[in-house]
Amino acid sequence: MKTLPPRAFVNHLVMYSLATIVIGGGMGLGSVWMRHQISLTANTNRILETQIAEVRRHSEEIRTAVAEEQDITVLKRRNEEWHLGLVPQSQEQVQAVLVNPMARLAAKRNRDIFPAGVESVSFRVAWQH
Repeated sequence: MKTLPPRAFVNHLVMYSLATIVIGGGMGLGSVWMRHQISLTANTNRILETQIAEVRRHSEEIRTAVAEEQDITVLKRRNEEWHLGLVPQSQEQVQAVLVNPMARLAAKRNRDIFPAGVESVSFRVAWQH
């Protein structure tokens, strides 16, 4: 039986040590890369959050400006400044529509085809025994 020389054992030990170092280094490098990606994503999220806050603030400013311009006193003042001659709307000018608007418009459109005195005709199927 042939025995291995003592150098063969040292070669295996060096190879296992190198493999352990390479695998550990790869895992460490992967860990550093993953932390870097997490940092980049966090920075991107922070930038997006500040942009969203800026857009919300700007939207709120615009909403406030529109609400101020829709105030009745501002509208009356602008009407007088620009000489528009507009009259405020009163409740008597508002009329509620009590009928179905689609049916009313259809009847108005088709009044030439169907005269006012003609009523609709319906048919029933009679069973014969």
